[in-house]
Amino acid sequence: MSAPTGPRFSYGTNGLADHRLGDALRLLADLGYEGVALTLDHQHLDPYAPGLAARVDEVRRALDATGLAVVVETGARYLLDPRRKHRPTLLSAEPEGRELRLDLLRRAVGIGAELGAGAVHFWSGTPDPDTTREQAWQRLVDGCAETVGHAEAAGIDLAFEPEPGMLVADLAGYRRLLADLGRPDRFRLTLDIGHCRCLEPYPVADCVALAADRLAHVQIEDMRRGTHEHLPFGEGEIDFPPVLGALADAGYRGLVSVELPRHSHAGAETARHSIAFLREAAARHASRDTRPQQEPLKEAVPA
Repeated sequence: MSAPTGPRFSYGTNGLADHRLGDALRLLADLGYEGVALTLDHQHLDPYAPGLAARVDEVRRALDATGLAVVVETGARYLLDPRRKHRPTLLSAEPEGRELRLDLLRRAVGIGAELGAGAVHFWSGTPDPDTTREQAWQRLVDGCAETVGHAEAAGIDLAFEPEPGMLVADLAGYRRLLADLGRPDRFRLTLDIGHCRCLEPYPVADCVALAADRLAHVQIEDMRRGTHEHLPFGEGEIDFPPVLGALADAGYRGLVSVELPRHSHAGAETARHSIAFLREAAARHASRDTRPQQEPLKEAVPA
C-alpha cells in the first residue's frame, strides 16, 4: 500500500464532549475523517475509572472498525482537580501535584501504546503565583525528562504543544526546552496553526517550515492575531491553502486535528463544516485557486 500523500484530517474529542465516544468515532469516520485526537477525560476513556484495560481494548476495536488513526491528548480541563482548570501541572509548587500530572502522563503513554497512537500530546502549564520562572522551568525539564523515559520504554512519541499564556508559549520556547532535555528523539512537537497566527512572529506557513523537523502532530482551527480563541474555519484571519501546502511541502504525514473544544453543543455540524472547509482549502492549494472560501459556520444548535 502506498503512503498517504495529502493531509490526514482528524477531529478532537474535546469538541464532541456531548457524544458517547463510540458514537463520536463513527460520526468522524462517516464524515470522512482519517483520525481522532482523543482527549482522556471523564466522559471519554477516563484513565482513572475502573476497568481501564477492558475499556482501552474496546476503544482499540472501535478504532480498528472505523479505520481511524489516533493521537492521545492530556488537556482535559478538570480531570485532576474539579475546582482548578488544567491543574495541577508539571510546574506546580506542591510535589504531590506534580506527581498527579506525571501519573496522568504515564497513564496516557501506556494507553497510547495500547491504542497504537501516533503520539501523546501535552503542554507545560502556567507557574503558580509564588513560583519563579527559574523554578518553574527546572520543574518542567525534570517532568519532561521523566516522561520521555516512559515514552522511550513504551516506544511512542511525545508531542509537546506550545500554548499561549503558558510557560512554553511559542516555538522558541519549545526549542529551548528541547535543547535543555538533550534533544531526545521521542520529544517531538504539536504545532497549533491557530497559535501561530495568535502570537508567533512569522507568517503561519513559515511556522510550519520552521517546525517541520520535529512535527508529530498538528492542531488546526481559525484564530485572530493577539487573541487566543479557537474559532470555526472562516471566522478568523488565517489563509489555509498555503498552510496545508506548507505541510505537504514539509512531507508531514501525521494527523491534522481540528481543535474546537468550545463547540461540543454543535459538535456534529461543526465537524461536518470543518472537513468540508479543509478539503476545499487543500483542493484550492492544489489548483492554486485564490477565490474566497465558504462562509463561516452558522451554528444551528444553541449552546
